[in-house]
Amino acid sequence: MKDAGSNKPKSKASPSTAKALSKDDIDDLADDSWDEGPIEPKKKKKTPKTEKPAQPVVQPTPKPAGKAKFRRRHGMLLKSFYIVVLLPMILAGAYLYFVAKDQYASHLGFLVRAEETASPVEILGGITNLSGASSGTDTDVLFEFIQSQRIVRLIDDRLDLKSMYYMPSDPIFGVDQDAKIETLQSFWSRIVKVFYDSGSGLIEVRVTAFRPEDAKAVADAIYDESSKMINDLTAIARADATRYAREELSLAVERLRETRTAIQKFRLKTQIIDPQADIVGRMGLLNSLQSQLASAQIDLDLLMQGSRADDPRLSQAQRRVDVITERLHEERQRFSSEEGTVNGAYADLIGEYESLSVDKQFAETAYLSALAALDGATAEAARKSRYLAAYIEPTLAETAQYPNRLTILATMLAFLLGIWTVAVMVYYSVRDRK
Repeated sequence: MKDAGSNKPKSKASPSTAKALSKDDIDDLADDSWDEGPIEPKKKKKTPKTEKPAQPVVQPTPKPAGKAKFRRRHGMLLKSFYIVVLLPMILAGAYLYFVAKDQYASHLGFLVRAEETASPVEILGGITNLSGASSGTDTDVLFEFIQSQRIVRLIDDRLDLKSMYYMPSDPIFGVDQDAKIETLQSFWSRIVKVFYDSGSGLIEVRVTAFRPEDAKAVADAIYDESSKMINDLTAIARADATRYAREELSLAVERLRETRTAIQKFRLKTQIIDPQADIVGRMGLLNSLQSQLASAQIDLDLLMQGSRADDPRLSQAQRRVDVITERLHEERQRFSSEEGTVNGAYADLIGEYESLSVDKQFAETAYLSALAALDGATAEAARKSRYLAAYIEPTLAETAQYPNRLTILATMLAFLLGIWTVAVMVYYSVRDRK
């Protein structure tokens, strides 16, 4: 009979098998009896069947990343940083601090004023508003003019900008002595900065040059050319305001000249200076003839009553009456007959002259009206004057303030860093997609 100590379970799991068992299997084995007696099967309790709740899926915990190592791509990034950012910054700093020449700045400030003075009638009526205001439209035009090619050419002809800004030792901040007008205009935008406040209409100009005298000379030239341009605009505005009145006056003058020429031709043709005066004289002659005829008839009647039939005085008086009557008839024929004068009927001459006189009066009236309109338009245009008012005279610098080296370097650093950062992000984005 075997001893109880040798009564072991028939199947014993090996160590490798035990390791492969799950935790539940190990618990079941622990509950089994290892006594010498026979192993009785474990009675399972009857439990009501219930649905087990769904167990959450447990994701495996990733392993912590290892220590980063310096790889080849890191070296390439570092080299690109040296080439794209560090090297240009070193070169720019060396140029700005050891090669670039100091520059002096001259400041100038002005605005366009528009003064509208009321007429004396408006002043007496108390309906005027004497105030000066800046002209926004003219200021906008002046702002563009200061940056235009025209002012560059004018000032270059006046001061020789190429010789003034030619600096062989500083090619970046200087200009070539043989530069064309397009290159000179591009360089102009670097040495002349215009600041414009559209709300107040103030314009401030900053001019830089290698010498303070040159900067001030350029600022003075800008002010002079700007004043001339504003004066030209004022003259153009005045000419436009009076152009219609001048055209009307020209037409009135031409009409008046034509009517006077027609009257002069009429006088040369008829040999009559003034038919009105001439008719007055002729009417006086008729009246005189009628008076003489009446007197001669009275004398004839008296002779006939107190003289014999063969009295010679009677025949003489009769002859006198006949002559006066004939003369009176001829004078009257001149007013009614078509052959009253060598130039036709006298009534036609009077009618033609009156027509010419009416045309002349109309032309004179139109001329006077056009002249008054021109005077009024000229006075109105003169009351609206524009001029350039400087609130900052061109200054003469004593200390060099440009180029602003720190600002240039800081801007350049931000720009290069931005380019390098974007390039690196694009590189890693493409690399991650592979």
